Amino acid sequence: MKRMPSPVLFPLLAAAFFGFLGVAVGAFGAHVLRPRLAVALYENVQTAVFYQFVHALALFSLGVLGVVGWRNRALRLAAGLWTGGVIAFCGSLYSYALTQWLPLVWVTPLGGTALLVGWAAFGVGVWRAISSTK
Repeated sequence: MKRMPSPVLFPLLAAAFFGFLGVAVGAFGAHVLRPRLAVALYENVQTAVFYQFVHALALFSLGVLGVVGWRNRALRLAAGLWTGGVIAFCGSLYSYALTQWLPLVWVTPLGGTALLVGWAAFGVGVWRAISSTK
C-alpha cells in the first residue's frame, strides 16, 4: 500500500483527535459538568464542542482533498489555522467554563479569528485549485 504524504496526515490526524476529544468532552459535559456549572458556562462548553466538531469535519475534508493533491499552500494554511483556532477558541471556552479565570476570555477571539482566516484561506485554496484546472 502506498504511504500517504505527511502533509495529508496532519489534517487527518487533527480531525481524528478533535473528533475523539469532541465526543469525550461532550459526554463529560452532559454527564458531569451540566449539573455542576451555571447555565451560561455550560453553554460555553456546548459552543466549544460544536465548533470543534465542525472544524474536525473541515480538517477531514482537507485531508481527503490532500489525497488528491496537496500542493496548494492556501489549503495547508487553512489546516494550520483551523487547528490553532480550535485549540485557542475551544480550549479557552473549555478552560474558562472550568476555572472562570477571566484572562482566558481574551484568547477566545484570537482563536475565532484564526478559524475565520482559515475559512478564507480554504476559499482561496479552492479558487486556486479550480482556476488551475481550466
